[in-house]
Amino acid sequence: MAGSMLVWSVYAKGRKQSQPRAVVHHMAEQPDKLEILDVLWASEADGTRLPVFRDDAAGRLRASEQHRAAALVDALPTRGGARGGVRGGVLDEAAVDDAFLAVHLELARLSEFVHVPQRMAQSLRPVVERLRESAEGPVRVVDLGCGIGYDTRILAATGALGPGVEYVGLDFNALLVDAARRLAHLEDIDVRFLVGDALDPELSMEDPDRTLVVSSGVLHHLGRDNLAPFFAQTARSGVAAFAHFDVDPGPWANVGAWVLHQTRMREPISRHDGSMSMRRAFTAKELLAHASLGVGAAYDLRCDEVTNLYPRPEQIVRPIIGLRRDLGDVP
Repeated sequence: MAGSMLVWSVYAKGRKQSQPRAVVHHMAEQPDKLEILDVLWASEADGTRLPVFRDDAAGRLRASEQHRAAALVDALPTRGGARGGVRGGVLDEAAVDDAFLAVHLELARLSEFVHVPQRMAQSLRPVVERLRESAEGPVRVVDLGCGIGYDTRILAATGALGPGVEYVGLDFNALLVDAARRLAHLEDIDVRFLVGDALDPELSMEDPDRTLVVSSGVLHHLGRDNLAPFFAQTARSGVAAFAHFDVDPGPWANVGAWVLHQTRMREPISRHDGSMSMRRAFTAKELLAHASLGVGAAYDLRCDEVTNLYPRPEQIVRPIIGLRRDLGDVP
């Protein structure tokens, strides 16, 4: 049964709604929870990897009262092979690499199961068509926080957004970017994968007027404090449009996510982080509040909130879409 969609917009008949600032202030009073992968990786601004101490990683989780997650970190080996009772030391990088790749491979399978690339294509096609009408040349789709690039590779391999589209994947984690490059090479898919930080103010867009910035499952990782700056960076870059896909929270969605991750994922970290993703996700109103603070009146904004009682799997994710004002309203 097709579910109905409720469209929230910060612009109603040309008038800005009054609730965004109050919503942001209310959210700031609530502490963010962490996913385990959030505490297992650290790097310099240039991408250079830094050592992570097990006590520090587990301590961050305990500080947010995530004791089961901390116990999973305690079980990871440190350099020299120490486990369990020996809780100090630097986490073994090979073990952390194995955990990252295992979790992201399972996330790719889950993305396939709930049709994330197809959902993205459905929302992105009208935006890409609008960019085709606005200027000559190829449309560039830049996927921020691409991980191993599953969604981008599927979009490129299937031609889901039509001809004349270039695909670029960006992630701060060099391990995942390397995996994405190798997979794209094996699959003979024309996608560029680069190491970079989505929040880096120096992030360059070769042709902003033809660029559509996208992401999948990234917004809830940024945390509340970084959401408005993230959208503000989009406005400063001057890209034509953006579409950031993330899970749509709610009581039934939370239950469904827990069941889905328990039944379809083998890795304990995957099960924890997958369920936590849903708990950390933002409502449509919250996303629009942060986005409007970041971009001001420079972009028309739209976010769809699933309102049916039993959301279908392909409705687990939905986008917040922004289109530069000179290009009209979000299609």
